[in-house]
Amino acid sequence: MRTLKITLAYDGTNYVGWQRQAEGTSIQGLLEEAIARIEGHEVTVIGAGRTDAGVHALAQVASVRVSSTHECEVYVRALNATLPADIRVRQVEPEPDDFHARYGARRKTYHYRVLHAPVGSPFESRYAWHVTWPLDLDAMRAALAQCVGQHDFAAFQGSGSDVRETVRTIEEATVSVAAGSLGAEILLFSLTGDGFLRHMVRNIVGTVIDIGRGRWGTEELGRMLASRDRTQAGPTAPPQGLFLVCVGYQ
Repeated sequence: MRTLKITLAYDGTNYVGWQRQAEGTSIQGLLEEAIARIEGHEVTVIGAGRTDAGVHALAQVASVRVSSTHECEVYVRALNATLPADIRVRQVEPEPDDFHARYGARRKTYHYRVLHAPVGSPFESRYAWHVTWPLDLDAMRAALAQCVGQHDFAAFQGSGSDVRETVRTIEEATVSVAAGSLGAEILLFSLTGDGFLRHMVRNIVGTVIDIGRGRWGTEELGRMLASRDRTQAGPTAPPQGLFLVCVGYQ
């Protein structure tokens, strides 16, 4: 037996998320089925992050134990020949037996894309949250900066999570502006940290957007953090703007 590290990208629009569910099609389930065809038996794939329904990934990482001796390049070709076109295996690498995609992860980077324009673009509808309100970019940047460092993010944890330890360390939290399709403006939120709670990035983005539109003052984000109360923070941004961009193991 040997351990493989699989890096893959996917458009999460048509899936119930990464994790297998009682109903619906998951990324994990499809990947396990594709590997099982090569192995000739069932396998269990472990993902670095459990992206939700509609959330995308540029570089999700998974680990799996296999018995076959195929070269890694053969695995890439075989898996991509089996998986649907909106899921692509980018790389397969051998790893030590103790490699674990989830527990071994040291940091993750997420991007969230906001389409800021009076009229939306059909080419961005699957990959961005369309926002029409006037926004104060300086206020949003000042609010987002309060997330940097070690904090208890309980106020930004989605309901239904059974995670008890809600302290996380955010290394970087920024928002930049780029050009989108049809002349629209894209606000790109980027957050890097040692871990993220359920819906944490989407809840932070929803709150910062509300600050940008003037519903709260910049200092309110710090008060929300201190409250540890989800009802004190802002709304959850929709899933389609969120991308898992990178998982680091060193």
